[in-house]
Amino acid sequence: MQITPEEITKVAHLARLDLNPAEVAHMTDQVGAILTYIDKLNELDTTGVTPTTHALAINNAFRDDVVIPSLPQSEAIKNGPKQNGEAFIVPKVIS
Repeated sequence: MQITPEEITKVAHLARLDLNPAEVAHMTDQVGAILTYIDKLNELDTTGVTPTTHALAINNAFRDDVVIPSLPQSEAIKNGPKQNGEAFIVPKVIS
């Protein structure tokens, strides 16, 4: 499968990239090589092959949720540079 410089320019425009002609030519060659490789992979018979998302089987390393007491509010905010006894005081960022 071949990709044209016009297609590269269109995709670059959609991605808000400003490519010069040399970059367009370079990207055309690179994307063309990738698409050629994908075409080659599509020739493989994958009948009966289970799709995978990872090369190795992975398991989530999550722990069970355990309810434990948290810090009291006064403890949690005591080390803040500015606080009003209930919350941190931060500069206003939206007017």
